[in-house]
Amino acid sequence: MSGRKKFIQQLGLMAGAFSVNSIFNQLHAAEISSANSLVKNLSSEAIASNEDYWSIIQQSYTVSPNIINLNNGGVSPSPRVVQEAVERYNKLTNEGPSYFMWRILDQGREPLRESLANLAGCEKEEIAINRNATEALNTIIFGLDLKAGDEVIGAMLDYPNMMSAWKQRALREGIVYKQLSFSFPIENDEEIVAAYEKAITPKTKIIHVTHIVNWVGQIMPVRKISDMAHKYGIEVICDGAHSFGLLDFKIPDLHCDYFGTSLHKFLSAPIGSGMLYIKKEKIEKIWPLVCNPNPKSSDIRKFETLGTRSFPIEQGIGEAINFHNAIGSKRKEDRVRYLKNYWVEKVKGIPRVKIHTSLKAEYSCAICGISIDGVNPRDLDSKLFNEYKIHTVPIVYDTANCVRVTPHVYTRLSELDKFVKAVTEIAAAK
Repeated sequence: MSGRKKFIQQLGLMAGAFSVNSIFNQLHAAEISSANSLVKNLSSEAIASNEDYWSIIQQSYTVSPNIINLNNGGVSPSPRVVQEAVERYNKLTNEGPSYFMWRILDQGREPLRESLANLAGCEKEEIAINRNATEALNTIIFGLDLKAGDEVIGAMLDYPNMMSAWKQRALREGIVYKQLSFSFPIENDEEIVAAYEKAITPKTKIIHVTHIVNWVGQIMPVRKISDMAHKYGIEVICDGAHSFGLLDFKIPDLHCDYFGTSLHKFLSAPIGSGMLYIKKEKIEKIWPLVCNPNPKSSDIRKFETLGTRSFPIEQGIGEAINFHNAIGSKRKEDRVRYLKNYWVEKVKGIPRVKIHTSLKAEYSCAICGISIDGVNPRDLDSKLFNEYKIHTVPIVYDTANCVRVTPHVYTRLSELDKFVKAVTEIAAAK
């Protein structure tokens, strides 16, 4: 009991995952620090192909050996340290929920906000913690004061929930929702920026842009679009569901006004965790998605009045940040891009195979679309899983018709070799 009391006291005083007593520091910090020391003189690009280094990272995950998961664009598994944090604090919570949640674990929320802000490169007063990108972006979409006739510009290849939110506002309130159609890959920023600019009218109030297009992995020139939009007095919402925790950037670098992301994708945080960013001077004018006693407040916390929430998940997010920071954003981005290029280079010359994503670093990273002439994407997805136990996702929407393939840092080259073998055999079959 004395040991347990000491643990609780440390948790209360030092905020668990956000302290020197974090589970990561106890279990993994020394191992990854040792691995980092072995490659400290190498460039990030060189480390990307260093299998000895990445084998240490791979061992930190508990993924099933029975399937090859290449759909990390949907949701990524968490490393062991994140799972252990959620399990440990969930058990503690259930020993006395109202006490341990509100009087002990709740002390971790502000350190988490600060850790997320440090990773995002912004002020902690610009970060709200929620459940996913849909909740974050819906908070903005439904929180903006728009009236009938006001125009919003988006794209046909934005995320479905975001399109549905804008369509709901159009149906209910009479705003005008315009969608651009792109045929990716496009390796020309100016072409993309010009498409948004051409759609602008005096009634345009908002441009909604997806940082990494979830369907095919196109990286959009968000900063250039934002700079263009601001010249017309137009605000920009950025959907960063697939970029945060993957690309090496800071949110203010994008010059957008609003940003939402899911933390359970490339940050590998617990499933059901997300983050909202709003420029500090714009917080006051955004209505919260759920009730708040002071909805016009300039306090970012007004977007977090969800009632009872999962405090163990918040501790898990903290451990995911610890794990991410131990690797490093640039190193992680370069490794995942290396994995994508590894398999693409091996299949792009195979007859009937088509790649739907740019291979240039500025236009893609993890996600890549692939198709085989004569094979429906849904059939290809089924073949990959039923015959090879490779999990991907079929994309059949608008201009995107392919199977989406997304590796992560735990993905092994041997698994990608199996994927290459599967594509080769399927493409060769009559």
